[in-house]
Amino acid sequence: STYLLPLLLLTLRAAISPVDAFSASSLRQGTANDLLQSLVADEQCFSTQSGAQTFADACATNAVYEDCYEPQPFTGRINIKNHLFDKVDQRKGKGFVRIDRMSDGTQACGFAWTWVTSDQTEEGLRGTTFVELNDRGEIQFIREIPEPIFKPGDLTLELLRAVTKDAEPRQLPPYQHRVPVNANDMVKYLFNELQGRDVGEAMQLFSNDIIYRDFNYDDVLRGKDEVQQFIEDFSFPGIEFRAQRFDDGVVSTCFTWEVVLMDAPDTVKGISFYELEPDTGLIKYVRDVPESAIKPPILGKIARQLRPGLGVFQGVKAGSRPGGM
Repeated sequence: STYLLPLLLLTLRAAISPVDAFSASSLRQGTANDLLQSLVADEQCFSTQSGAQTFADACATNAVYEDCYEPQPFTGRINIKNHLFDKVDQRKGKGFVRIDRMSDGTQACGFAWTWVTSDQTEEGLRGTTFVELNDRGEIQFIREIPEPIFKPGDLTLELLRAVTKDAEPRQLPPYQHRVPVNANDMVKYLFNELQGRDVGEAMQLFSNDIIYRDFNYDDVLRGKDEVQQFIEDFSFPGIEFRAQRFDDGVVSTCFTWEVVLMDAPDTVKGISFYELEPDTGLIKYVRDVPESAIKPPILGKIARQLRPGLGVFQGVKAGSRPGGM
């Protein structure tokens, strides 16, 4: 036993080359934004095996990857690495992931993305990913949600109202009016303090030129009138949008949430991305994406098999949706 521990340490050191060890440690320096830019844009972690390995090396040993396309999360660095390798293999060298928008968080951040073909002529599937670091700068939590291929539109609203038709209004404590200091504080104010209380106050935080993308719908909402109607439509007894994890973004921010219906034990997970106007501090862009109830979603699975570089049945011209619109 005296010689076993040194031998084991030598074996472990030999398993990690000096280059790999340096690369992993250097990636963990800086902010969450820096790390994700490096992993996704530079290392191409979703389309190359070397990039996937680098992503896994940047994860904590107990990291959790909630890929909401899949039925269960992946826990631990090895399982995450294997999952990323599978994603690379499934893409078959026919495309990569483009970052459209990324929040400026330091301890956590999120990014909106689009699948693009290798020749960069077409783009397809969109979605959002949230990533959180631990105190050592390692990735400890990931949630990724792709847009649904079939967008139910107002059917979602009708279903939610039918499920909650017998719900009684909750008596909520009054909110304290305040002025949010940055993007992540803005969404905390909206969801933790204003939700279900004062739509008018909430609308004061949106720009007149707001663009709101909710992936339950085919078309974006434009302007405060459309956004206010949307918020009012989804404000009724029995439904709660419960925020879970926030990043610390200043001009843009990303956070995870779940929809809770009455006392139902099952919830629907989601991610939202908010971006502010730098000059006014008002919200100019929102992207909401909910998870699918069926995992993997049937249409999404077929689309990925038929068009592995796009993830959708029919792509659009690359660059035709500015900012992943």
